[in-house]
Amino acid sequence: MAAHRKSASRAAKGRKNSKRKAATTKARKAGRRNTGSKRWSQRVTRESDALDLQGGVFTQRDPKRIAASLKRSAERSSRRKAGAYRSAVSMLTFYINRAGKTLPKTQRTRLERAKVELKRQFGRE
Repeated sequence: MAAHRKSASRAAKGRKNSKRKAATTKARKAGRRNTGSKRWSQRVTRESDALDLQGGVFTQRDPKRIAASLKRSAERSSRRKAGAYRSAVSMLTFYINRAGKTLPKTQRTRLERAKVELKRQFGRE
């Protein structure tokens, strides 16, 4: 009889934990809806601790404008830990890497040119 009670109580604990897990999962999903994105990388580019980026900066067509926007954001930021150049390049690299294979070749080329342009604008050629 005692063995039966132990197994019954273990089963009850398992049910409690599963309810708790379900509740935390729901909370996490609800939290995502509040931020407006499922992807953490999208949230990083939007709410970076280092830079306040101009909206749609990575979708611009001119590499010089992309570089100028990143440079402006990096130089104005008071929250970055590294130098302005390093912050700007790392944000650009982060975006390219996280986009992965889904980034169209033309856009990838444009962003790689923006890296070169950033180097030029910061005088690091």
